[in-house]
Amino acid sequence: MGRGRRHGARLCRSGGGRARAEVVGVDFSSTQLTRARQLYPDIEFRHGDAGALPLPDDSFDAVISNFGMPHFPDPDAFLCEAFRVLRHTGRVAFSTWASPQECTGFGLIYSAVQAHGQMDVPLPPGPDFFLFGDPAQCERSLQAAGFGSVTIAKVPQIWRVVSPDAPLDIILKGTVRAAALLRAQTPEALAAIRDAVRQGVTTYAQNGAFALPMPAIVAAAEKP
Repeated sequence: MGRGRRHGARLCRSGGGRARAEVVGVDFSSTQLTRARQLYPDIEFRHGDAGALPLPDDSFDAVISNFGMPHFPDPDAFLCEAFRVLRHTGRVAFSTWASPQECTGFGLIYSAVQAHGQMDVPLPPGPDFFLFGDPAQCERSLQAAGFGSVTIAKVPQIWRVVSPDAPLDIILKGTVRAAALLRAQTPEALAAIRDAVRQGVTTYAQNGAFALPMPAIVAAAEKP
């Protein structure tokens, strides 16, 4: 997830009266924008940051961020920007991970680092990754940005992997700050972490694979 990734949508009517959405995607990464344009050539994508959206005031009906909140340097700035670009009664929605105690894939790794390595290592700048895993924090931040009619739901999800080594390998290859935490460990500590994660994953064996609970929080609100 990039720190600027989010989407806005304008709702309009086609000739037959059917509603359709005009979508604008925003990301700070030129590489991600190039990839997005290749995959979705009919969608408009703009270079920009979530905390300073390159969009006019009162111009969108919806703003959506899919797992962007854990990566934004200033998540509250994003919510304020979402409020600014939304029209009256426009909706904002974002998804984020639940707490590491509930997200087994993350919980196993962080517990293993705490037991066998060091948590206090230099990391790229960023917010508390699980800050918005707390529904109360979601509500506080949305209301502070000016939103009302807040709804928050926990969505069950299962991370299915075929190998007990897969979760650690995926985190190492597919994340930024979590991967940096792991790479900062000594070789001996990383080996012990891997062994502890492997043992933890095996307890979730199911039908020849491993099913790890990874629930998400989905928060939504309305601009009055």
